[in-house]
Amino acid sequence: MAEEIKKYQDLKAFKVSKGFRGKSKVIVQLWSIVESTFFAMSPQFFYGWRRFLLRLFGAKIGKNVLIRSTAKFTYPWKIQIGDDSWIGEDTIFYSLGEIKIGDNVAIAHGVYFNTGLHDYTKEEFTISSKKIIIEDECWITNDVYIAPGVSIGKGAVIGARSSVYKNMPEGWICFGNPAKPIKKRLE
Repeated sequence: MAEEIKKYQDLKAFKVSKGFRGKSKVIVQLWSIVESTFFAMSPQFFYGWRRFLLRLFGAKIGKNVLIRSTAKFTYPWKIQIGDDSWIGEDTIFYSLGEIKIGDNVAIAHGVYFNTGLHDYTKEEFTISSKKIIIEDECWITNDVYIAPGVSIGKGAVIGARSSVYKNMPEGWICFGNPAKPIKKRLE
C-alpha cells in the first residue's frame, strides 16, 4: 500500500486572479520600463518629474511631495500620498493592494510597505492583498517593515529596524520586532 504524500503547495497551480493588478499586463510592463529608466535615473532634485510620472500612471500624489529616485512602486495606481510628505531612498511600495500615506508623513530610507500575501493553507498558494494606511504626521524611520493590513495612527513614530505586524496607536513611539507602543510622542 503506497503512502500518500502531503503536498503543501503546488506553484504550477498558482494563478493571479483577473483584475488583481488593477491594470493590463502591458501597462504593468510599461510602468516597469519607465520606473527603471526615466524615474530611477532622474537627478535627486527632480521631485516634480517623479511626481508627474507617478501621476501619469494613476498615483494620487499631493502637493510638495518629495520622492527619491531610488523609491520603488509596484503598481503606482494603488498609491495615495498626501501633501508635504517625504519618501526616502530605497523605500519599496509593494503595492499589490492600496497604500495610503497621509499629509506631512516622513518616510525614511529602506522602508518596505508590503500589501501582498499568499494563502499558505491552499495548495495553489492563492495571492491576495490588504491595504496599508499611514495617517498624517507619522515618522517611519529607517529599515522598517510594514505588513499587509496595518494602520499607523496619526503622529506615531516607528523606530528604526522595527517590524510592524499590527496597528499602531496615534501619537505613540513604537519600535521592536514585533513593534510595540513604548511611550507617548508628546507627554
